[in-house]
Amino acid sequence: MQFKVFGFIVLAALAGCGDDDKPAKNQAQATAVSSNDYRPAKTLFGAMKSGSKQADESFGSYAKGCLAGAKQLPETGPTWQAMRLSRNRNWGQPILIDYLQDLSRKAAQQPGWNGLYIGDMSQPRGGPMLSGHASHQIGLDADIWMLPPDRLDLTASERENLSSISMRKSAGAFVNDRWTKQHHNILKAAASDPRVARIFVFPGAKVQMCNDETGDRAWLNKIRPWYGHHYHFHVRLKCPTGDKSCVDQVPPPSGDGCADAQSWVNNILNPPPPKPRDPNAPKPKPSAPISLATLPAQCTSVLSSR
Repeated sequence: MQFKVFGFIVLAALAGCGDDDKPAKNQAQATAVSSNDYRPAKTLFGAMKSGSKQADESFGSYAKGCLAGAKQLPETGPTWQAMRLSRNRNWGQPILIDYLQDLSRKAAQQPGWNGLYIGDMSQPRGGPMLSGHASHQIGLDADIWMLPPDRLDLTASERENLSSISMRKSAGAFVNDRWTKQHHNILKAAASDPRVARIFVFPGAKVQMCNDETGDRAWLNKIRPWYGHHYHFHVRLKCPTGDKSCVDQVPPPSGDGCADAQSWVNNILNPPPPKPRDPNAPKPKPSAPISLATLPAQCTSVLSSR
């Protein structure tokens, strides 16, 4: 239920299924939000427990936006399980849900893999998160664990306590002995899907895939080296066709990107000297947290929607 109060929208942040006849302990607490709200947006979006009752649409960019009409990836499917359920981050655009289910079926065809363990996607209404990611804000990002699933009947407790495995050695310059042909094949399948904009993985993995690929190399263009990303790889989808409020990332440069990945590895093995700092230069100020006022205007209605 919404009321206008002194120019503010009173938001019912529901703590259950949202029925009006629920006991008082399950009733929502009213939170006033407005388009000129300068509180950290992560506290507002992090409090949302369910998606908005709106058509699915992404507003803004991957690291500065929100998500209307999000769909929830089922916690368990025939070829996947969502992990860390307590975070409530298994939400996304319908196109992301479909993509992950499709990829999990392809992963299940690999020896030793029963499917995929899916890590963080987005919050129920997207937006900045209380912890962790700067991106994952518009329902088009997902983290996929490097750990081959041997069970798809994990309990909620097991999903909180099980950890993925690292694939890197030498600070990410090389893969370790846990890296397999199956990892290569799953990443190839992930990147070959036309819905994908790019995939982030640690530099040594990209170089290894460049060295091992003997067939079509076009898919390697979408595999981009980035810090971390050795316990999981990060898939980012393109904005859905017709979603005019969604801001796509600039496409990666042409080519397979292998020389760029090798330069990352070279810098890991032989770090360039740090640039001298001007002692008279002012110290950089920390960035202010993203507020609702600095997000796309539509994000106010995303928060206030039942």
